[in-house]
Amino acid sequence: MKKSILFLSLVILMQNFSCKKEAEVAVQNKVPFLWEAATIYFLLTDRFNNGNLENDINFERAKETGVLRGFEGGDIQGITQKIKEGYFDKLGINAIWMTPIVEQIHDGVDEGTGMTYGYHGYWAKDWTAIDPNFGTKEDLKEMVAVAHAHGIRVVLDAVINHTGPVTEKDPVWGEEWVRTNPQCTYQNYETTVACTLVANLPDVKTENNSTVELPKHLVEKWKKEGRYEQEVKELDAFFTKTGYPRTPRFYIMKWLADYIEEFGVDGYRADTVKHTEENVWKEFKTVCEAAFKTWKKNNPEKVLDDNSFYTVAEIYNYNISAGKAFDFGDKKVNYFENGFNSIINFEFKYNAKESYETLFSSYSAKLQNELKGYGVLNYFTSHDDGSPFDKERKRGYESAIKLLLSPGASQVYYGDESLRPLVIEGTVGDATLRSFMNWDAISKDTVVQRNLAHWQKLGEFRKNHPSIGAGIHKMISSKPYLFTREYKQGSFKDKVIVGLDLPNGIKEIQIAKEFKNGTLLKDAYSGKEVAVRNNKITIDSEFDIILLEKI
Repeated sequence: MKKSILFLSLVILMQNFSCKKEAEVAVQNKVPFLWEAATIYFLLTDRFNNGNLENDINFERAKETGVLRGFEGGDIQGITQKIKEGYFDKLGINAIWMTPIVEQIHDGVDEGTGMTYGYHGYWAKDWTAIDPNFGTKEDLKEMVAVAHAHGIRVVLDAVINHTGPVTEKDPVWGEEWVRTNPQCTYQNYETTVACTLVANLPDVKTENNSTVELPKHLVEKWKKEGRYEQEVKELDAFFTKTGYPRTPRFYIMKWLADYIEEFGVDGYRADTVKHTEENVWKEFKTVCEAAFKTWKKNNPEKVLDDNSFYTVAEIYNYNISAGKAFDFGDKKVNYFENGFNSIINFEFKYNAKESYETLFSSYSAKLQNELKGYGVLNYFTSHDDGSPFDKERKRGYESAIKLLLSPGASQVYYGDESLRPLVIEGTVGDATLRSFMNWDAISKDTVVQRNLAHWQKLGEFRKNHPSIGAGIHKMISSKPYLFTREYKQGSFKDKVIVGLDLPNGIKEIQIAKEFKNGTLLKDAYSGKEVAVRNNKITIDSEFDIILLEKI
């Protein structure tokens, strides 16, 4: 009897030990999410997918507009639908950045391009409300929850620099809140910051340190909507808790931070950063971090990881080659030290004209040294860059390889993966970049489907391997072109081999000693599995690319 008990105890002990070891391996092998290696899908909320046909027209926004300058029906529910369908999962997307969703001016303006409404989200009227064209707070709550369930972070867009234009329906904010002149000339720091970006775009006086009262029109609006007392109560609590003065910038920061504390959004892309004093963004990051910590404390079961709140800056014409500082001509500013994890890299489309190796090795060197601890967000296409890398949509294959395999974070602009046209007849200015997502082509056009499949394979590989975006790049050979990426964080190790411009069919690849003989590898592009023999592999696939990962 004693022997049986002893034997049973040993069995249980061994089982516990085995389970413990399996758990340790699982923890070690769990792929960490790194913002510096993220694949961020950027979309115009109004132009991606229409999930609710009943919210397409609000505030009598029914005037005839210029081509692609009115609301087209896209909304938060539409984004949620595509998350549920797995569209982003298949692309390897682990973060979604959407244009601003706050309530826009109710009227439109005509600046020689035809009547234009605030469909793009950058013309705020009320930061405390979601524009009904985009949806409701319930819609946002569901979207964030569904995104998080799919391992996808949500990045909103923060506009602190300006309000929306002035119209008959949308009065100017008080002179203690905004300036309406002079217009920026961008000659130096002063003429870039203390001015309006364009005519009729009131510039928030973010430099103002004096107490200001709420604008009369906002008070009237809140009272009419029956929420004035609640909004004031929340403002009182915020200013009492933080000790911040009641200045324009801190009002707006509070309103933007509410979306973090209430819904658990994971980051903000900050608009027109260089047009606002740099200390503002450092203060904004502090406010956002506090809100994010409060949300995590209140929702422990919903916390995805221990990452801090993410902020990425739009500093027009910032280039990775400049390093940490942006040069105004008479002044240099380091925005990484003023509240930002990352900065959008406007230089990428030019660097991408170089060879694969020149591009990859130079970016790896920059990010592993001078920019260590920070990140850049690379892109080929955006909503306001009139000179995209592939305007005619003829280089989709190459674009995917260079964007998704480059060190740094990658911004996929909606439709990059589906060859959504960037030249639309009848459009003026940046409207041509903002057509509705071409879902019909995805379902019917075989060329589009092949391009999408290519982006999906590369995107999924990138998502599974943080070494692609955050690891150290090393070339193995130039012909055939092979390289490794390797990343280590604590007990987590990730190493891959990538081959490009290889022959179709049978490929015999010398991989030196990057993986030991006998190691089983999988080519994530073709799905083929191979073993390392005599420091090489032989693989037969119809593709000219291999993405080797350890099984």
